[in-house]
Parts: sequence; structure tokens; C-alpha cells
Amino acid sequence: MLNVVVIGYVWPEPNSSAAGQNMLSLIKRCLAANFKVTFLTAATDSEHKADLEAIGVNVRPVTLNCSSFNTLIAHIAPDVVIFDRYMTEEQFSWRVKETCPDALRILNTEDLHSLRQARFEAVKKHGDAGHAQLNSELAQRELAAIIRSDLTLIISQHEMNLLKQHYGVPEAQLQYHPLVVGQSVCPTPSFEQRSHFVHIGNFRHAPNWDAVLQLKQTLWPAIRKALPKAEIHIYGAYPPKKATQLHNEKQGFLVKGWAKDVESVMTSAKVLIAPLRFGAGIKGKLLDAMRCATPSITTWIGAEGIVPYTASTNADVPTNTEDTQPSLQSKHWPGALCGTDLSKQDVVQDYVDKAVALYRDENAWNTAKNLTLTALDSFKHQQPDEPFIEKITKLKQELNKHRSDLFMQSLLWHQTLAASKYMSQWIEAKNKQGH
Repeated sequence: MLNVVVIGYVWPEPNSSAAGQNMLSLIKRCLAANFKVTFLTAATDSEHKADLEAIGVNVRPVTLNCSSFNTLIAHIAPDVVIFDRYMTEEQFSWRVKETCPDALRILNTEDLHSLRQARFEAVKKHGDAGHAQLNSELAQRELAAIIRSDLTLIISQHEMNLLKQHYGVPEAQLQYHPLVVGQSVCPTPSFEQRSHFVHIGNFRHAPNWDAVLQLKQTLWPAIRKALPKAEIHIYGAYPPKKATQLHNEKQGFLVKGWAKDVESVMTSAKVLIAPLRFGAGIKGKLLDAMRCATPSITTWIGAEGIVPYTASTNADVPTNTEDTQPSLQSKHWPGALCGTDLSKQDVVQDYVDKAVALYRDENAWNTAKNLTLTALDSFKHQQPDEPFIEKITKLKQELNKHRSDLFMQSLLWHQTLAASKYMSQWIEAKNKQGH
């Protein structure tokens, strides 16, 4: 039985985000393997957090930039430490390495933050995420965390390819760890039994908030003009005042906020619309739509990692510093895929045409609905070569050999993180002086 510590960047909120679902499923896999699991976090309390103690997890708070963490981690003496996102690895990995050098260190990325940020910058500059510059300073930080770790969990096949073929990360340090998908809803309401459009996503996640703004300012007015009786229902955790102020019943733009039952929301809607202009990882809302047999309209950003690429493109493996837009097999998508540059009228019109067709045409809607299970099954069959539990059990047993083959890892530990370490120690000393 392995003793596992998870250091959370935030509390897992499975009903708020795909990242929360992913973290909870990771913890449950460890518990199912009869591992002892302790969850540590410096995050403030959360009203929507999962009740980890109820499922057998020991929960302990920790303080940033404080040697009390060293004392605590030494007492727990973990076999495995999982860092939630690269920022947590930066903050705590050197303390773990010093105190528990034989612990297997695993980084759970959730998605590549540097890729998401690069695409955001490209949208601001060019209007199109396809011009993202991959070799950014943030990418250097995130890649350093990946290389320092013994194993990194990657949620998307696209990001696996990017790390191996563009950044040159050794395959031995990467593990494809797909998002766990819930059971499909059956039976589901028919075309006649459904109404309106839906969008859902945590408002604290920048791509989701941007999508809401694109709907409000650009897409929904055009769709509403073509479908004057249709409404769009906007759901998501933590809606700020600036979001609730967008609510306008006359325009059919209804900001609903927190969705207590995602399945009920999805199955009652006729179409999910998610105009994601940037982002990374896997979009849980689109998988949820498939589970609920709800056609969806999104972008290549939204579909990335869910549907396959065409054989004729190598855009998923960039040959330069730009993250070029891939050519996705849109015929496999249960709905429609549209462009990301909403400053172009033809892109906006494409959204309108496809939204109207799915909403009005029962045959088109049923064709898309029938594709939801096919697409979902295809995604579910994208499994890692070696299951997570088997992988970490084997790595723990062969840890010295594994590390001896990772020259860049040893080089980074020799040369880097000193700044983070000494800055943290300086902050701790300053805090003590303040008292």
C-alpha cells in the first residue's frame, strides 16, 4: 500500500470544472487501490468543494513559504507526492525533495497553462489562437516543472504530442491521463421536448468568461435575430457582478449562475454553444453534452483532444514556434465546429447558420445527436498504454533507475529552483521578523 500526498492548488470542485472532476477522480483511483491519501492545500475554503474526508482522505492545511511544511511532510513520510499544477510544484517540490528524497514526485498539469496563455495572447494580438507563440517564458517555467518531476500527467493527446515532439520531453516522464467521463444519460428528451441554447462554464476560468462575452456582444444578437423566440441560458460557478449584469430577458440572454444538476440543464437544452477562442486541455462541458445527447457548437479549441486530426495535417505537431490551427475531422463532431476569429463577419455568419440549422432542422439535430455516443465512445477508448496505478507502483519500485536515465532532470535540479527556494526562505524569515 502506497502512502500518497496530494498538494492541491485549489480545493477540488467536481461540479464547477473539469479540473475539479479530474482531481477527484485521481484521488478516488488511489483510494480504490487501497492507497492512503492525504490532501494538503494552502487554498482558502470553498463552498463547492468535494467532501474529501467523507471518502476517507486525510485533509490538512499548509502554509506557503513556511518550514512547517517540511515538518509535516516528514511526519507523513509519503511514497508518492502529487503536485496540482506547475505553480504548486514550484512552491513545494524543493521542500519535498529535501525532506523526502525517495518520494515519487508527480505533476498533475490539468492542462498546459502556458499553451492556454499563449493562445490568449495570440487572440488579443491577432484575433486567432492559431498564431500562439509556444516558446514563451511561461512555457519555460512550466516545462521546467515537468522535467523536474518524475512523472507528469497530461490530459490531452494533443498536449502529449506537443511536449514530446516540440519541447522534447522524454516519453518516460509523461503519462496520458484522460478525463474520466461519467455514464451516458438514457433515455434523453427528443427534439420536440427540448428548447433553447445553453452555455456552461466556471466564470473564474478566463476562456469561459471570454466565451460569455463573445456570445453577449457578437454571436447571440445575430442568432436571436434569426431565432427571435429562442433563449440562451448561461450557467457557471462563481458568476461575478459583471456577469449577472449581462442578464437581459428581452434579449433572451439569461444568466442562471450555478447549475446544481448539470445533466438536467444539458438534457433540457436543444444545443450547447461554446465559442471558445482560446484554452487548452479537455473541455468537460463538451463531454457532458455528449453524455446527455445534446448537439454542440464550438471551435477547434473546444474539440481539441476529443476528436481526431485528419491524416493530412501535421499541425498538431508544430514545426516552429507557432501553435498552428489543426484541421479537425469535423464530420465526427456531434454538431458543428466554427472559427475562433469573431472579428470576421464570415465566421460570425457561420455560427449563425449552423446554430439556426441545428435548432430548426429536426433531421440535422437528430444526425448530430446520434453522433454524440459515437464521439464519446471514441474518446473513452483513448486510454494510456499503462494504467495510472500500475505506472506509479512500478515507478516507485524502480525510482533510482528511472531518475538515473533523466539527465535533464538532474541538470535542472542542480541549476534551478534555487531562486524559488531562497525567495521562499527569505519570505519566511521576513514573516518571522514581522511577528
